[in-house]
This record gives sequence, C-alpha cells and structure tokens, in this order.
Amino acid sequence: MDATTRTEDAPTPDLAYDVFSRQCPSRGTLEHVTGRWGALTLGALNDGTFRFNELRRRVDGVSEKMLSQTLHALERDGLVHREAQPTNPPRVDYELTPLGREFAQRLMTLVHYMEGRMDDVLVARERYDTERGGR
Repeated sequence: MDATTRTEDAPTPDLAYDVFSRQCPSRGTLEHVTGRWGALTLGALNDGTFRFNELRRRVDGVSEKMLSQTLHALERDGLVHREAQPTNPPRVDYELTPLGREFAQRLMTLVHYMEGRMDDVLVARERYDTERGGR
C-alpha cells in the first residue's frame, strides 16, 4: 500500500517522505537523531548552550572525533547551531535551533519514559538471561 492508498476505515495521509524507503532523505536524519551519539548530544543540548569540551564531558564516553562528526551532521540537518566567537583563544558554542529543540523535546519524552520503565526492562533482561542459560 502506498501513501495515497485509502482503506474504508482509515485514510492514509499523503506523505512526501517515507523513512521506510531506502532512498528517502529522512532516513539519514533519523540515523543522526536516534543514533547513540546524536540522541545523547541532542538531549544534552536540550539543557542549553555548550562549548565543545563542556558537551564532550556531558555526553560521557563520546570521543572528540565522534562528537565532532555528530555535531556536523546535526548542524547540516538544521538541528544544531554552531557559533564561533572571535576571541583568543577561539570560543565555539553549540545550541539547538528551533527545529532542533522540537526534535530534542520529543526525544526527551522517549528518554524519560524509558528511564521510568527501566526496572521493568531490567527484570525482563534477567528473565531472558536466566531462561537462556545466563550471560
């Protein structure tokens, strides 16, 4: 069924983009936003403006190279704004754009939900590992 096909009960909206299609440009943005470092970077920037090293400390475990690549991808997608200050030494600040803030707020809803259900997840993991001979 394509995006313009309608069923009797529920019309399907005519979508310009389809993330399930290999050629859709939304797939790249989905990867940038939901990948480990992209999601953590957006979540951290949801708290405010950060300099590069402040952000690297906030996103515990990310390498300098990975954070740099992540920020470039998010900036290219229009989610992060990079501002270089003309100081000595140079100062670079990163903050969410209005679009980035929308993405981050939705992402943080999922993060808070997940954190609130972690006890259930841990019980499920333990049950799974026990049933399959442990890990």
